[in-house]
Amino acid sequence: MTAAARPRVGVVTFPGSLDDRDALRAIRFMGGDPVPVWHADHDLHGVDAVILPGGFSYGDYLRTGAIARFAPAMTAVREFADSGGPVLGICNGFQILCEAGLLPGALIRNRGLSFICRWINVRMQDERGDVLQIPIKHGEGQFIASPQELARIEDEGLVALRYCSPDGVVDERFTPNGSANAIAGLRNQHGNVLGLMPHPEHAVDPDLGPTGGQFVFEWLFAAARERVPA
Repeated sequence: MTAAARPRVGVVTFPGSLDDRDALRAIRFMGGDPVPVWHADHDLHGVDAVILPGGFSYGDYLRTGAIARFAPAMTAVREFADSGGPVLGICNGFQILCEAGLLPGALIRNRGLSFICRWINVRMQDERGDVLQIPIKHGEGQFIASPQELARIEDEGLVALRYCSPDGVVDERFTPNGSANAIAGLRNQHGNVLGLMPHPEHAVDPDLGPTGGQFVFEWLFAAARERVPA
């Protein structure tokens, strides 16, 4: 791929973001051009894809992601998503996407009421069903939705990832935070917005450990390349 064809992937930094630099590094490692986007920016600088990174946007003082949804950059992110642009929300970014109404449901305190930081396994909900090893680090990662919303999510195939055992068994024993239906990640109806609690940006470099996160970035890059002029 020529330098001109490399997808430009923006990473939005909010006050309290702490995995934005890791996301920027992962983009570069995977062959894209990282583009920093400040939360007060009113445009996305012509990027081909967007990442909302992990952290504690605005200190989570009100509710995870509740304040970040009103940031000027989120207006641009919403317009980008509505136009079919690929958007990836990681951990706090997933929470922001739910608060902004770009994904259904919400994330609340872990069922065990403790912060969790460890490697877990998630199963991709596609025809291949690959199991990915990716780390989590969150205190509010329990996905919830009303029974009606949860039924719609399942009926429309919006679950992208489920917590599982190393060999792909989905069971409450392997769901670290109590998420409904072992949901670790969701997509929107059009498939261009993806939110997940695990941190794929920490699992792309084989020198640092497992590389399950590469699959997530490959999805983002494939979607972004479709927007890069030939």
